[in-house]
Amino acid sequence: MIVLTGGAGFIGSNYLKRLNHEGIDDILVVDHFGQSEKWKNCVGKKFRTMIDKDAFLYGLEQGSFQDSIDLIVHLGACTDTTERDGDYLFENNYHYSVKLAMYCVQHDIRMIYASSAATYGLGEYGYEDTVFDSLRPLNMYGFSKHVFDLWVRQNALDDRLCGLKFFNVFGPNEAHKGSMASMVYKAYRQVKESGRVKLFRSTIAEYADGEQKRDFIYVNDVSDVLWKIQQDSSLSGIYNLGTGMARSWNELASAVFNALGQETTIEYVDMPESLVDQYQNFTQADMHRLQATSAAHTFMSLEDSVRDYVQTYLMKRWTNA
Repeated sequence: MIVLTGGAGFIGSNYLKRLNHEGIDDILVVDHFGQSEKWKNCVGKKFRTMIDKDAFLYGLEQGSFQDSIDLIVHLGACTDTTERDGDYLFENNYHYSVKLAMYCVQHDIRMIYASSAATYGLGEYGYEDTVFDSLRPLNMYGFSKHVFDLWVRQNALDDRLCGLKFFNVFGPNEAHKGSMASMVYKAYRQVKESGRVKLFRSTIAEYADGEQKRDFIYVNDVSDVLWKIQQDSSLSGIYNLGTGMARSWNELASAVFNALGQETTIEYVDMPESLVDQYQNFTQADMHRLQATSAAHTFMSLEDSVRDYVQTYLMKRWTNA
């Protein structure tokens, strides 16, 4: 059995679809549903059952899953970069991950887990996935992910576990994320509602308005890489997962307009003061290490992936693709 935490979430539900495509349905979907709409992401997909994240952890501790788990793909987390409740963040993103990792080590179970590019902060030390101790995340979310990466390394478990630092992922099944949904999703809705896209003005002279850059990666590419990693049980360590190519917000907005066959119209607005000091103006994954492994991948271009997302999913209003 495969345990997929965050299995009803954005990346998790897309990977659930990929596992089904590969003929795998002995999957335990672990998530926290509450009153959210993310249950819709699992409609039409095959799995053994669903269980709340706390009930699953209790079951582990009570021995309910003895000898039944072959792999844990741990994608569940609080991914809200504006979350201010530190106790909540660290319980969900650090302590929960530590408990899962310790169980996997004790029972010789492989674990693949999600880290984040938010660990890199301003990128003043670059974006190489060999640098850890000097990193300075800009928000509590990034720090909660960073301290788990550090725990893995401090306990010499990076030769047992496989972590992935996700960069800016976008694609189907993200509607439930609200303000944390990708700019592709937001731009599509803005164009449909007003005919224009709003982007933040730059707050530093180095970048013109809308020319701040991020490493945008399509969730289908993420699923492809996850599957390759799952297939190679010898692969371990902590790796970046982006395309390795930074693109501007202006380019992303233009890609959405082009996918819709409309002329690009962008309005620049002031960035909220609360974001200015924790805003990453540039991210770009150094992909050399991952590309030298069996998980090497040729990524879709920003234009092609945005076109696929907009035309195949958003324009058809598929909420459980």
